[in-house]
Amino acid sequence: MAEQSNTIGTDLGGFDGAATVEGLNRFLRLRTTPIVMKRFRTVEEMNAVPKIRRPDAVHTMDQIVGQAARNGWTVGVSAENLVGAQCGTVVGLHEADEKWLSGDRMTGVWYKTQEDAAAHQAAMDRPSYGTHAGVAVSPMASGRLDPPDICLIYATPAQMILFINGLQWTGYKKLEWGCVGESSCADSWGRALAKDEPSLSIPCFAERRYGGVMEDELLMAIPPRYLPGVLDGLAALSKNGLRYPIAPYGVNNDARAGMGVSYG
Repeated sequence: MAEQSNTIGTDLGGFDGAATVEGLNRFLRLRTTPIVMKRFRTVEEMNAVPKIRRPDAVHTMDQIVGQAARNGWTVGVSAENLVGAQCGTVVGLHEADEKWLSGDRMTGVWYKTQEDAAAHQAAMDRPSYGTHAGVAVSPMASGRLDPPDICLIYATPAQMILFINGLQWTGYKKLEWGCVGESSCADSWGRALAKDEPSLSIPCFAERRYGGVMEDELLMAIPPRYLPGVLDGLAALSKNGLRYPIAPYGVNNDARAGMGVSYG
């Protein structure tokens, strides 16, 4: 874990969310608002965030994230605002207790047997429980959650692979992720909060149904210290002709002219 952070990460003295968003949009033309997530020790501390909204209804965590990414809102929640333990556990607002680990609510719905469901629950990455009472999300450019714990970036596969190429430009590290299936928020924000490293996911059914995630979007959850290096990498790749949008070259053309632009 520490080795990962020290290779492709950046020592971050301050995080300029607005400048980061400008850079991401310049190189990747993102269509969904980049957002950040931050945990708070007390609800009172969270409620002091400027212009924060507290929900009156009960929501999934996917909806709360979606309210920031799709609506541009700053929203804070505590455990009672979330529809169940599955949502709360992934952000550390509910304990991974015996009942949660049993997978009883997933049995026969997402997994054939309780043994399968329990194995799924055990496989989910989740941050610490009991260290914080609230979690807030906000557009990255707003600067209201400073410093954020993690940043959430939605992108198409073409945008995302260039983002990862930018991440790997300096201090190369092979990046490896998993997929727990449903509740794949554990692969993104759960994993990034727990391991403090870049975490990519294929958003699951619930994220698309309740969180407004589009069919062609992937999600990268990433600690903010990595993003200056990503932008530097994207700038270098762009100079080499490796930029978004990726213009189709044609399946029948002689490849030498096209390859010569970057490798010649």
